[in-house]
Amino acid sequence: MSETKTANGQKDAQKVALVTGANKGIGYEIAAGLGALGWSVGVGARDRGRGEAAVEKLRAAGADAFGVVLDVTDDASVTAAARLLEERAGRLDVLVNNAGITGGGPQEPTTVGIGRMRAAVETNVFGVVRVTNALLPLLRRSPSPRIVNVSSSVGSLTLQTTPGAETGPVSVAYAPSKTFLNAVTVQYAKELAGTNILVNSVCPGFTATGLNGFRGVRTPQQGASSAIRLATVPDDGPTGRFFDDEGEVPW
Repeated sequence: MSETKTANGQKDAQKVALVTGANKGIGYEIAAGLGALGWSVGVGARDRGRGEAAVEKLRAAGADAFGVVLDVTDDASVTAAARLLEERAGRLDVLVNNAGITGGGPQEPTTVGIGRMRAAVETNVFGVVRVTNALLPLLRRSPSPRIVNVSSSVGSLTLQTTPGAETGPVSVAYAPSKTFLNAVTVQYAKELAGTNILVNSVCPGFTATGLNGFRGVRTPQQGASSAIRLATVPDDGPTGRFFDDEGEVPW
């Protein structure tokens, strides 16, 4: 392994990360940020061509990036991705579960199609569990493994029930899927307590991406910053918690 610079400036063996949904938007910028630290970064993407285009762009910027064809809703795809990482690196230091969908609209609970809810949970929750469990054996080989689940403050029940809080439109598919994801994060942290695996949820803020029709007020690079921070926390860092750029987000 080559020597690279970590987030705190120390020298260490080159770290290996996988970012799901990394061919564009926040995921791409997370990959770019980790690549800028000298990490080897797997660019997870459902579409091979789009993933390869993102890898080429990252490499042109100096990152050690490689493509990982990965559909988080497909068991065979996830298994193949785990096999690729096993063959390429033999371990994984950081998993960023970034891939997600809104489920489409409208999402008023009195009229929503159950299919919209099912699709959101399949990707945003079951996809995270599927990928995480497939890659845990590789994460356990890392001296400082991290799992970062990209969530959203719209999944905060505290904020959803706080008068005047900005929680976006009514969305019975997307928002509850992120609440579910946050609960899953807590359960992983509880099971993995006492190990060196730190698991946290992160909210990128209202970021302009294709997910929201580019209506957000933050750039993808800004949206990636909190995930990069949690991917590089020290061994005594937090686990089982929920953060954004301003600090801890209430459940």
